[in-house]
Amino acid sequence: MNAQPKGFMHWRIAVFLGFTLAVVASVFFLPRIPQDPEYHLFADNRPAYSIPNFWNVLSNVPFLIVGLWGLIRTVPRPQTSSFSDACERWPYVLFFLGIALTCFGSALYHLSPGNRTLLWDRLPMAVAFMGIFSGTIGDRINPRLGTLCLGPMLLAGIGSVIYWYLSELNFSGDLRPYILVQFFTIGAILLLLALFPARYTHAGWVIGCGSMYTAAKVFEMLDRQLFDMLKISGHTLKHLAASLAAVCIVVMLRRRTYLGSEDTRKAS
Repeated sequence: MNAQPKGFMHWRIAVFLGFTLAVVASVFFLPRIPQDPEYHLFADNRPAYSIPNFWNVLSNVPFLIVGLWGLIRTVPRPQTSSFSDACERWPYVLFFLGIALTCFGSALYHLSPGNRTLLWDRLPMAVAFMGIFSGTIGDRINPRLGTLCLGPMLLAGIGSVIYWYLSELNFSGDLRPYILVQFFTIGAILLLLALFPARYTHAGWVIGCGSMYTAAKVFEMLDRQLFDMLKISGHTLKHLAASLAAVCIVVMLRRRTYLGSEDTRKAS
């Protein structure tokens, strides 16, 4: 268990909770955000080998490779140098499972883009977001707290996608909860890294993960422009960059070692 002085923990947790409440409240003051139908119109719709949108489908394969690699690293290893407490592995198991399943969900979506198939793309992504968020809470605050948060966060992530889909069916599309799951998670992880000391070495790989995911979102926005310049669409590059974001987490887990509790580090 990671012991921390009470004062040390209290003000940092207060800042983190204040940030959380402020972001959640701000998002729900916004008007509903429906899914833009043009989101499904990708620059590269070239078929190959009887597969429509071939490159956007094929570029999902790295998700499966990285997800399986991460699961091999976490599932059969209840306690290694990567985890000081056996319970810490579960958020990462969910993260890598979500990454692996994204391969199938995203491939299904790109075979026939539309809200119905986008549901199966977003569900495993929500699992991955909540896994890495819970894992970071465990890494930075307390391992058992991270594990306890996993179930509620998983329900919140999956619920945000189902809520969006049902709202679209009712002609009142609302992406706000899913946007919160995706982008609040990134901001919250960065805040955790800034507020709480590392319990492990090589924590910088989390920054690498966030940087690659940010690049993926930029590629997504530049889908047509990159396709016109490179004949490789921004969405295809998005898949590759997002896969590399997950690679950063695998590398972090492979290389990191436990630094001990805060009291131990101060004594040393």
